[in-house]
Amino acid sequence: MANTSSAKKATRKIARRTIVNKSRRTQMRGAVRTVEEAIKSGDRNAALEAMKHAEPELMQAAQRNIIHRNNASRKVSRLTHSIAKLAK
Repeated sequence: MANTSSAKKATRKIARRTIVNKSRRTQMRGAVRTVEEAIKSGDRNAALEAMKHAEPELMQAAQRNIIHRNNASRKVSRLTHSIAKLAK
């Protein structure tokens, strides 16, 4: 348990940030899920539209340290590659 007043404040701050970060993480995962579902159904146009929404979500999550930047880049790369496969 926090003893000093600054430590107590830091605990409150962390709790507030956790709520915000959980929301952003959920939003990002939802965007990625829509792309994956479009790819699974084989609908290339829907996948491209969903990707236009998902890529900025991933990169913003990386900027805000919700996920690592390499993780975001890897997800974007893999999704893009999967969409490209649909064209063949």
